[in-house]
Amino acid sequence: MPPQTIKRVDSSAQDHAFLNPPPRVIAAMSDPGATATPSPAPPPPTGPRPKMTSSGRSAVPISTSNSDSTDIPEFEPFGLPGPRGFPPLTDYLDILGVDMMRRPEENNKQQHHTNLYNSDYLVVRRGQEFEVKITFNRPYKPASDNKGTYTPVFPHNERPSPWEGRITNTADDTVTMGVTADATCTVGKYQMYVAVVTPFGIRRTRKDKSRDLYILFNPWASERDECVMNEMGIIYHGAYDDVAERNWNYGQFNFGVLDACLYIMDRSDMPITNRGDPIRVTRKASAMLNSRDDEGVLVGNWSGDYTYGVAPFLDRQHRHPADLRQRKDARLLRSVLGLRRLLRCLGIPSRVVTNFYSAHDNDGNLKMDIILDENGRIDRSRTKDSIWNYHCWNECYMSRPDLPAGFGGWQVVDATPQETSDGMYRCGPASVQAIKHGQICFPFDAAFVFAEVNSDVVFYSRNKDGTMEPVRVNRTHIGRMVLTKSQGDMTRREITDQYKFPEGSTEERTVLEKAEEYGCKRDKSELPAADVDLILPTLEVSVGDDFEMSLEFVNRSDERRTVDIYISGSVVFYTGVTTSEFLFRNPTVTIGPNKSVKESVTVESKAYMKHLVEQANINFIATGKVQETGQIITAMKVVTLHNPKLTVTMTATVEFTNPFSFSLEGVYIRMEGPGIMLPKSKYYSLIQGRTSLSWTEYFTPQRAGSSRVIASLDCPALRQVLGQASVTVKP
Repeated sequence: MPPQTIKRVDSSAQDHAFLNPPPRVIAAMSDPGATATPSPAPPPPTGPRPKMTSSGRSAVPISTSNSDSTDIPEFEPFGLPGPRGFPPLTDYLDILGVDMMRRPEENNKQQHHTNLYNSDYLVVRRGQEFEVKITFNRPYKPASDNKGTYTPVFPHNERPSPWEGRITNTADDTVTMGVTADATCTVGKYQMYVAVVTPFGIRRTRKDKSRDLYILFNPWASERDECVMNEMGIIYHGAYDDVAERNWNYGQFNFGVLDACLYIMDRSDMPITNRGDPIRVTRKASAMLNSRDDEGVLVGNWSGDYTYGVAPFLDRQHRHPADLRQRKDARLLRSVLGLRRLLRCLGIPSRVVTNFYSAHDNDGNLKMDIILDENGRIDRSRTKDSIWNYHCWNECYMSRPDLPAGFGGWQVVDATPQETSDGMYRCGPASVQAIKHGQICFPFDAAFVFAEVNSDVVFYSRNKDGTMEPVRVNRTHIGRMVLTKSQGDMTRREITDQYKFPEGSTEERTVLEKAEEYGCKRDKSELPAADVDLILPTLEVSVGDDFEMSLEFVNRSDERRTVDIYISGSVVFYTGVTTSEFLFRNPTVTIGPNKSVKESVTVESKAYMKHLVEQANINFIATGKVQETGQIITAMKVVTLHNPKLTVTMTATVEFTNPFSFSLEGVYIRMEGPGIMLPKSKYYSLIQGRTSLSWTEYFTPQRAGSSRVIASLDCPALRQVLGQASVTVKP
């Protein structure tokens, strides 16, 4: 916050004689990043009562740390003392105690929906009243003593404060004050001071950490319970036709997470004055949650080797910043917080969204360019664009006063972008409405997200002389389905229609034309459809299984067709990047008129198991050239390898059977449940093939309600083994 002064505001039109005025109670809010600037001394107290004036903004750098603080003096005189100094102030109202009413069961945290934060401090939301009890050295008598001049006032430069305050109750020597933070105030950690204005100066309470409080965003979204308060979510992954899911513990209320979120903002050097704007906060968080250019939290790693860190799957599920109590070190924050945890913790509604067959458009031309050689086989050395099996990002809910009306609401924010935005690795917030309607000129990064859900897949044939011509265009493969968790239950909800109009509709064509006005150039090739269809089956395969891949060729012509086929099987990351090709076949298939034939390929586990990496899938690509017509046919299929499951029973017991003939070494098993069980882990140096284990843990639930116990197993040879069990704790 900028330097601040306390400005006195009269609440009574009737004034009193200077020699016997009623004291005023001032509740002064100060953020730790602020610098207190004393008011200049007015003339000596003779004649009419002197007025306090503000010194304005001092010429000091704007604070970028919520952890810095400057002590405010306990006594701030109005003028110079007389020959005998200031008269004693014992006759004036004095403050004996301040109760922040910060316990979880008290009204403040209950009414502000912050009772789940594992914090000893008061946590409230801006724009909503909270109460503070103040105990004085004598009873408070508003009618006869002060004529209503006990008024809470807050510092805000030279203007009257937009914060509101009122007295809600009096009882003997205790006054309960209702305080409402400005609806646009800075979000962060504050210090509370209570002061009494006397004729000779302001008397303040001493600095006391017990009076610190956190002020958060106050969400108004209809899905607040789901998108702010819910600690348990679902991440959808896998493939479009074989959707997998995993439970996710956001842990936004865990001890230390709120401080860690503010620390991330401090590490980013984000000015305190910008931290009341959810647009700026989410954009800064998008940059800071990756470490590409600003020493952020997470380091991208697709190697499968996590020697100097923690596997991201385990990390996001189980790591917690409890050790921040001992050290404030940026390295402790690495691999601890995800963007959705940060947003929910600060009070910004957010949800996880998964886009299946997500385009990574390197050049922004709304095309995924796949280059084939003269025989119809994919030229991997020249094909640079990639199609991710799925891509997860976050949506957050906010108004967008910087955009035309109608573009507020859900905004895309991605903390793991692969491209820069305004010179940094970040993405969003981009209006979902702007993306759907092709208004990709609006900030931030709407064009990039538009391409992720709307690009075409264009196959080019590269001739010997280096020239290329399009031979096939698939306009419906990208952005096939967009999923998020349903509100209030553990089922999935498709929201594809929030990102784009139905494929082939008039509205969709209009939107694409609008996008082209802003520089997106699509391929306009109108290629005749091949009269031979190639169909790859949907398969459910467990890790370690041998299986058959059956390709079906359908001839829709009245003549015989001969097709030269190239079948490639590769282990790929979910980003579509190939790690190794383990299978290649090039049969020739003959199909009779209006007939269909099948070609089977046997896939043995020993061929792909040694190439598996984290979140690995098997990607089959079949391309063929029809000898009689020269037409190119293609088909792609992602086969998600299903891991064995952990069985979780209550008290809680984790059971696992090694399904392989070989032993698993260096095995870590972890389990936890929000509000039920703190993270627990167990290490097994060796689990022999075909053997089972059982691990039971006892726990004491921390609160009543519904939750889940999540378990995971991890070792170098086997990643992402999951299990979960629902738990209901009665009051």
